[in-house]
Amino acid sequence: MIQVVRAKLHGIRVTGADLDYHGSITLDPEQCTQAGIRPLEYVDIFNKANGARFYTYVIFGEPGKGECVLNGAAARNCQRGDQLIICASAFVQETELYSMRPKVLTYGAGNKVEDIIHYEVFEGPERPFDFRMVTEPQIDPAERRVGEFNVSAFTEDLRARGLDDHAIADVLSRHLKSVA
Repeated sequence: MIQVVRAKLHGIRVTGADLDYHGSITLDPEQCTQAGIRPLEYVDIFNKANGARFYTYVIFGEPGKGECVLNGAAARNCQRGDQLIICASAFVQETELYSMRPKVLTYGAGNKVEDIIHYEVFEGPERPFDFRMVTEPQIDPAERRVGEFNVSAFTEDLRARGLDDHAIADVLSRHLKSVA
């Protein structure tokens, strides 16, 4: 078994610190759900401003607020405005790496999700475990216009961009229901 990243929040900014609270990190439940991070799950935290590395468990705050509050002893490791990397991990067999697609949320101003990236491990021509990052296209639902949709042409375009059949099926299953 190896320990691997399962979900990640990259560049989220600290919105508060409460030394007198009894531990944990308070995060936006909508963003945690989007990334696949669960309440009470232990996460590793890396502070980009000072290099501090620590871990604690997740509790949910108010939905849609983008909050990131360090509580208890963890509050000593951060200042409001510091950028954090928060990683949830899992123990897996090496061969399970091929079927995993850890989701990484990257953040912009106001702790709004800027990009959604998937990590993918695949068997490449030069090594049995190769790696790539795939960024999900961000489309504002208000700007979505759909006329005729050629699934075969779309599938071929995704394949030409380097996605394997598993990734293509994932994209189609996620987006076709929102197009219909």
